[in-house]
Amino acid sequence: MALDRHLRIDSQEGISFVRNIHLDSMEEDVLYHLALSNKSHDLKEIFGDVKFVCFGGSPSRMEKFAHYMVDQLKFKLTPGQTLYNISKGSDRYVLYKMGPIISVSHGMGIPSLSILIHEILKLLQHAGCDPSEVVFFRLGTSGGLGLDAGTVVISEAAVDGILRSYMEIPTLGLIIQHPAKLDEALNKELLQISEEIGCKSELGKTMCTYDFYEGQARLDGAFCDYTEEDKLAFLKRAHERGVRNIEMESLCFAAMTHRAGVKSAVLCVTLLNRLNGDQINTPHDVMEEWQARPQRIVAAYIKKKLGMEYKS
Repeated sequence: MALDRHLRIDSQEGISFVRNIHLDSMEEDVLYHLALSNKSHDLKEIFGDVKFVCFGGSPSRMEKFAHYMVDQLKFKLTPGQTLYNISKGSDRYVLYKMGPIISVSHGMGIPSLSILIHEILKLLQHAGCDPSEVVFFRLGTSGGLGLDAGTVVISEAAVDGILRSYMEIPTLGLIIQHPAKLDEALNKELLQISEEIGCKSELGKTMCTYDFYEGQARLDGAFCDYTEEDKLAFLKRAHERGVRNIEMESLCFAAMTHRAGVKSAVLCVTLLNRLNGDQINTPHDVMEEWQARPQRIVAAYIKKKLGMEYKS
């Protein structure tokens, strides 16, 4: 079955974020999980200038990132004005906008992220943004493999739990494989910026799993049918094949942005070296500083693209 025969590659105006001919015949497109629609909101007026979309798992972290970017870009809020969660009508995600930047939470795992990316891509399409001018970032945390905790991994590729570089989606009774590719030139630029601002980073493959415990070879879940030797053998094999960190979203993020033709990058700080253990016991203040490192790199990148001084 040739599932691509209905795909739309170009819109009337040019290259499109979406690949769905059915959207053209819809009277209203309700972005349910963002509490927005192209009929009840003027999406062009609100989002037409977006150039950067920054995704992160935690609602509170992405709210903090929004405030951080207001400070970094030196936005002047008038007295009584504050950042506003545009998706406050939904309890699924938070979404903030600061000039050409969106900061949005995606929850945990591929299903939650997949829903959000569908709706963000449609939002940008309705807003009339140009896919060639928009960059997506995922800012997150991860378990490291052979790296010191606090190192930022810039994903050169995403692989699944058995080290394959594509995401499988059951569609109409078939398993469809979507390549999970990230932008090499963008990665090199981010790595250079991280060096310039003194933020320890390295390129590496990221393993993305559908499960936090058994899927990531942990020994501390409710179920475990393998030995510590089995665990270490698997993790070492992954490390030998270039995997430097493990999380739960990169495969979907890379596959969907590649499918949409949007330039994207994944930057995740490591919270521990999984070759040495499974549980995190780092003090909270240290963790907070580590979690800010991907944000610092992306903030510097955005400032550079906007013609602002970015080196610390």
